[in-house]
Amino acid sequence: MELTHLDNNNRPKMVDVSDKNETKRVAIASGEIKMSQDAYDAIISNNTKKGPVLQTAVIAAIMGVKKTSDLIPMCHPLLLSGINCDIEEQPSKPGFKLIVTAKLNGQTGVEMEALTGVSVGLLTIYDMVKAIDKSMVISNIQLESKSGGKSGDFKREQI
Repeated sequence: MELTHLDNNNRPKMVDVSDKNETKRVAIASGEIKMSQDAYDAIISNNTKKGPVLQTAVIAAIMGVKKTSDLIPMCHPLLLSGINCDIEEQPSKPGFKLIVTAKLNGQTGVEMEALTGVSVGLLTIYDMVKAIDKSMVISNIQLESKSGGKSGDFKREQI
């Protein structure tokens, strides 16, 4: 298998996508954060010293999607057409699941953008309530689905 991020001299390069067709591309990623009951309750009741945690995490996730090419080497700067972030409460854990959808019409996919958005959003939750619970666990950051492009569609099988 040929590595696409190395040139003939084994030096790093950004993949040339100029010959690819422009298609509608959508990627959905998710991740979870598990925490103490005290931290969860503080978030749900909006009773944290740093402000509204979930709203801030949504903004952070959106910013993470937009800044992916600044953070991940070889990612193309993209003209995104849409970003959505949902947060599901998981009281039985306790914790939250964050789901990020990134969309564009372009020549390269948005999987890394969706995954980065999830990561940054979850890290923001951690940062905002770490004074209550430093033992929080961020896990299961994964691509749920992608569509568009030469490699076709992908949908994670639900277990």
